[in-house]
Amino acid sequence: MSTGPKWLEYAKKLQSIAQAGLAYSTNKYDRERFEQIRDISIDIVHTYTEMEHEKIRTLFANENGYQTPKIDVRAAIFRDGKILMVKEQIDGMWSLPGGWADVDHSLMENVVKEAKEEAGADVKPKRVIAIYDRTKNAVCPMPYAIYKIFVECEYLGGQFEKNIETSAAGFFSLDDLPPLSVNRNNRDDIKLCFEVRGKKFHETIFN
Repeated sequence: MSTGPKWLEYAKKLQSIAQAGLAYSTNKYDRERFEQIRDISIDIVHTYTEMEHEKIRTLFANENGYQTPKIDVRAAIFRDGKILMVKEQIDGMWSLPGGWADVDHSLMENVVKEAKEEAGADVKPKRVIAIYDRTKNAVCPMPYAIYKIFVECEYLGGQFEKNIETSAAGFFSLDDLPPLSVNRNNRDDIKLCFEVRGKKFHETIFN
């Protein structure tokens, strides 16, 4: 069950129907109707957010084919009982190293890449902690579905370098977390990573 506003839920459903219809329909009249449905979904988002139509189309209605969730990967990296976090340039808040998964990388490769790019950390992914449907845990609703994958990693070393995405990195205890970028991770996410750390067996959590 989605926790977002009803208008966004309706807009997402209409966009999904339109995108699938445009992908599989060959009848030009049906395609016109699906384009109209897509335009309605964009109008709904515009009405409630006042975001420009073209920006909505770029962010929300720019894909082809059957609509599937986007993948966001997050690396849980520990050293001396503390977890590695990075300060996001975009909002000045802190998150686990991670981001959108690249299509030409495996899950493991994406985690290694994000940890290195954002935190300067060399890591070895060990196991998947959790796979969350973001709509069930979101603070701010998004116009598309997102699966968030948290991966426990072994820390091998490295050194942070400032980059276009992050401005700092550091290790933190659960009782001394910095202000969190809650659209990327919340305290419950971080707490779960601490609870799993060091356990010999862990059953991946799904929601």
